Amino acid sequence: MAQQLAGLNRLREPRRHRAVVLDVAVALALTLLVPYTLLDPPGPAYPGPVWVAWTVGAAVGLPLLLRRRWSIPVLAWVVLVAAVATFLGIGGTGALWVAYAPAAVAAYTVANLTDRTTTAVAALVACLAAAAVTIPRFYSAHLPMGASHSEVPLWWQFELGTVAVQLSVAWAAGRVVHSRRAARTAFARHSAVEAVADERLRIARELHDILGHSMSLIAIKATVAGRLADENPEHAKAALSTIEQTSQAAMVEIRRLLGVLRPAADDPDGPALSPLPGSADLPALVERLCGPGLAADLTLTGTAGLPPSVDLAVFRIVQEALTNVVEHSEARHCRIAVRGLAGAVHVEVADDGPARAVPRRRPGGGQGLIGMRERIAVFGGTLAAGPVARGGFRVVAEIPRTEPETAS
Repeated sequence: MAQQLAGLNRLREPRRHRAVVLDVAVALALTLLVPYTLLDPPGPAYPGPVWVAWTVGAAVGLPLLLRRRWSIPVLAWVVLVAAVATFLGIGGTGALWVAYAPAAVAAYTVANLTDRTTTAVAALVACLAAAAVTIPRFYSAHLPMGASHSEVPLWWQFELGTVAVQLSVAWAAGRVVHSRRAARTAFARHSAVEAVADERLRIARELHDILGHSMSLIAIKATVAGRLADENPEHAKAALSTIEQTSQAAMVEIRRLLGVLRPAADDPDGPALSPLPGSADLPALVERLCGPGLAADLTLTGTAGLPPSVDLAVFRIVQEALTNVVEHSEARHCRIAVRGLAGAVHVEVADDGPARAVPRRRPGGGQGLIGMRERIAVFGGTLAAGPVARGGFRVVAEIPRTEPETAS
């Protein structure tokens, strides 16, 4: 987890640097543009001192450096300065929109960063109201009546419309960016919930396979040991040895499985976890499950280099199918074949016991068959299970060699 957070911080650092550079560039550009427009507008220039023009430019431009941290206070200050300056006649005739350009940038920031729609709408209304009051006042009180030489129309309606469009477009762009970011956040949250649910399902499936196999085998071997304790002590000892090995293997697998739920910091000196079981562990599994009453032939070819999740699925399929043979059939012989093909792994487990029907406790078979189908469905594979015409029961699975997308 710490490494993931460090990785996220490394990704965020360049983005944060770009944001700072952008804020500095925008603030300096508007700080220079506003006084330049006051002193050299399309219409009559501001007749007052030059330092006043530069003061207004700094007052509306430099606060934009803090717009991401204090978006609403910065917007309020910038709009107040622009409105007061325009009301007092400190403006570039024919280009008053330049004085309100910093307000448009601040309005974009408020619309982008504010979650409450009412607050964002109120900010836009305040900006428009300030422009609607001050721009007509500027033209009626400070524009010389005889001024006709101009590069743009000197009408307050034209100026007010330009400023209104500027503010509205900037605000709308901020809301669009905000909505898209909110959608991405919601999608990420939903994906995280789905990932947690999938992980819980995976852990539940693994626990079912581990406990179901182990407890079934332990119960069977305990029964055998109890019956043969007096008549055949050697077979009873072998059954007890199988119980010991199975219980130890189950505890190791459960510790490894539940270890993913415990942060590494909780047990930094804990024992190293053994690797996940796979096709290489099948010979030991067959030897542990099969006793004097059940002979098994294992054929294992082409399984080297399987992806870990596929290798684990192969092991679990054989484990479940072989456990069903030991628990539910009276077979004397079982054949296990695992063959790695070009694009898939073929798994077949067949016994020669009396024909038995597929369990019907739930649609699709018993709990074991349901678990096998769910596991294979993750990879897009197929499973066929049922009695054989000449007797016995067979499980055939085809598992693609590629990792499932959800496992990446």
